[in-house]
Amino acid sequence: MPAVTGDLVRVHYKGTLTDGTVFDSSEGREPLEFTLGQGMVIPGFENAVKGLEVGANVVRTIPADEAYGPMREEMVISIPKDQFPEDMPLELGQELQLEGPGGALVAQIVSIEEDGVMLDANHPLAGEDLTFSITLESIGSKLILP
Repeated sequence: MPAVTGDLVRVHYKGTLTDGTVFDSSEGREPLEFTLGQGMVIPGFENAVKGLEVGANVVRTIPADEAYGPMREEMVISIPKDQFPEDMPLELGQELQLEGPGGALVAQIVSIEEDGVMLDANHPLAGEDLTFSITLESIGSKLILP
């Protein structure tokens, strides 16, 4: 029977970028478990699993819009250095938690200038088309969804 909305599924997967770089994999770990239709994974990944039967493998390229969305320039901001504690070490790639109007978000330091620090609050995979190799390991109990 194919996997349908409401099914608890377990999958093994490998995710790669356009250049072939592996960004995530379940290799060496337990399969990823989620309920179809609950929005627990990115939409393109969920859609790739729907309709699969146990043991089936599929390779799908998921466009950025069905993954982590486009890179949004408004999510890249410059903060004056004097807004940071003087004793706080600042390093490229460092992640900081910020409070914004919509709540907390994580931003990464992408550049450090004489007078300011450039932060990027986009998801690290925003703007990327992602390719997944997915194998459906099992289908569990069906949940009743509203």
